[in-house]
Amino acid sequence: MAALPFRPTPFFADKNRAFWRLQLIGWGGAMALRSATALTNNPDRPLDFLVLVTIATITGFSISLILSVVYSYLITRRPLITWSLTALALAVAVFVSAFINAWTISLRPEAADTSFTSLVLGVFYLDMTLLGAWSALYYAINFFLQVEEQNDRLERLEAQATAAQLAMLRYQLNPHFLFNTLNSISTLVLLKQTAPANAMLTRLSSFLRHTLVTQPGAKVTIAQEVETLQLYLEIERMRFEERLRTEFRIDPVAQRALIPSMLLQPLVENAIKYGVSAQEEGARISVAAHLVGNRLRLTVADTGPGLQGSSRRDIIENSPANGKHVSTGVGLANIRDRLAQAYGEEHRFDIVTPPGGGFTVIIEIPFEPETRPQTGGGFEGGARQGESHMAGGTPAIPEKTHGSPEPEPGPLHIGLPK
Repeated sequence: MAALPFRPTPFFADKNRAFWRLQLIGWGGAMALRSATALTNNPDRPLDFLVLVTIATITGFSISLILSVVYSYLITRRPLITWSLTALALAVAVFVSAFINAWTISLRPEAADTSFTSLVLGVFYLDMTLLGAWSALYYAINFFLQVEEQNDRLERLEAQATAAQLAMLRYQLNPHFLFNTLNSISTLVLLKQTAPANAMLTRLSSFLRHTLVTQPGAKVTIAQEVETLQLYLEIERMRFEERLRTEFRIDPVAQRALIPSMLLQPLVENAIKYGVSAQEEGARISVAAHLVGNRLRLTVADTGPGLQGSSRRDIIENSPANGKHVSTGVGLANIRDRLAQAYGEEHRFDIVTPPGGGFTVIIEIPFEPETRPQTGGGFEGGARQGESHMAGGTPAIPEKTHGSPEPEPGPLHIGLPK
């Protein structure tokens, strides 16, 4: 289906223009209706009576313009003042309109025998109906626009609050990670191992430059997230060496999926803390991503001791699935909160602990593919032998250690232009 050559705009996008359009349509329709009714009731009536209809229409049009100025002032006042003064202004407007129309009719020869008071009373009800309906429509439209504007403002505030919450949760990660890394660097310095300490500082700066490219509340592709994760793992390998073994199984289709930035790093950090460092032989950490229907499933697993650590047991016992939610640290609690903020009820966060040991975190979120063409970085190059590979025989994710990527409105009313 071909796209429209123009973009439709809301009727009330320009309130002054909408006001004039409604004025012309409303009073023009009233004039046409009165003329058609008069001709239908009396086909032999001379056409000069259309002059009276035209004068009455111009009178109503002009008085309604004055009322719009008065109502635009009253609509922002307290209800008692608004409605009492509106009733007074409407009564005066109806009397003025009836007086003008009656005087116009009195100029016709056939009205010579009719008193002026009778003529005023004769047109009073019609003018009261027209101007009363106009006033009701004026307030109805403006109150509707005010409610719409308040809803839009509330939605914007909620979006800003959600973005601020996501940014706050995202900013928690860097201090949490920096504390552990700087503590390791401090230990190396105390042991006078200046070369490893300098190498770790260099890789830390590369990692931080890489993470600063992404906005705190933004989403990145799985490819970009894993590339960032590889920079982090290079820092941790300075501490654990061969004790830290990694494996990546990223479905090719899932590479373009969007996820909140720095979503996997706390999970891997948790696996290193409770899996790798808890055993002399270390552990293997596996990161997987694949599609399940229209949902993206992310899995981070380690071959550590599982629930033998008391902190991890607390994580399981206080999980939301068991009706409790007690924070056991920044990492996993942060992930829970970020997923709740970003996806509400449309996400899954499960912790699986096999009887034979190990610890697995499973996340499922709606699949959101990247719409822009992906540029640079991510999946080119070779794999680290025996550590990282991709599902389906595709090239593995390189372990990079250098460089950074390339880089209130006021009260609403319809009225005369000021």
